[in-house]
Amino acid sequence: MTDEEHRIAIVDERSVIRSVLLARKVAASIGFDGNVVAMIATSVSELARNIVKYATRGELVMRQVQRRDRPGIEIEARDNGPGIEDIEQAMTDSMSTGGTLGLGLPGVRRMMDEFEINSTPGGGTQVVVRKWR
Repeated sequence: MTDEEHRIAIVDERSVIRSVLLARKVAASIGFDGNVVAMIATSVSELARNIVKYATRGELVMRQVQRRDRPGIEIEARDNGPGIEDIEQAMTDSMSTGGTLGLGLPGVRRMMDEFEINSTPGGGTQVVVRKWR
């Protein structure tokens, strides 16, 4: 297992697409099957698009990780945007402050094995997700 870390500045739609393509490549290299690769790529797309939409710019970091004999992928999305006022409400299906369907963060939580979110109003947001093979 490699300690390689991939960092992508998220600033626009092109960087969102680059992050999705990289997530597919990293997930496939770990040995995830096609359906799981698609879930990981969808999660990365949601996290990156949230950065562009709400914070304008931020960063995604992808790492191959290992837990005992299980390889996995860890994705960290972080920004210095406006933060989330009410995380519990933001994690509710159909809740959106941006005029969308409100499926982003709750959907990411369902697709990934582990989900952590930290946010401070006015101080940005950090989401860390992991998927294990």
